[in-house]
Amino acid sequence: MALALIAVPASAPAQEDACAQGGVFIGNQSGLDMWYTRNGGPCTIWSRGHILNAKSEDTIVLYRDMTCQTEYCPRNLTYDFLKSLDTNQNCRVRMLPSCNPADM
Repeated sequence: MALALIAVPASAPAQEDACAQGGVFIGNQSGLDMWYTRNGGPCTIWSRGHILNAKSEDTIVLYRDMTCQTEYCPRNLTYDFLKSLDTNQNCRVRMLPSCNPADM
């Protein structure tokens, strides 16, 4: 009977969010300079090859133009959406051409 107790694994503790403190890093690998707003803030350039950081409270909208009028992606980038793409749990994703976010 003691052996049976040892063989039954204890419940695993709830998995912690490894990205909660530092956020999810997004690399611009689209080949384009883009612009973005974070939480409705100012229109800011996001140069190709550069990295943005999204924290749990952030909603990032990407744009094609420097006046932030023409959206690049049909979907806003939220922490939860980006985290769902991070299959290897390293808190890094990338934006590929044609608004194709993927794990990095």
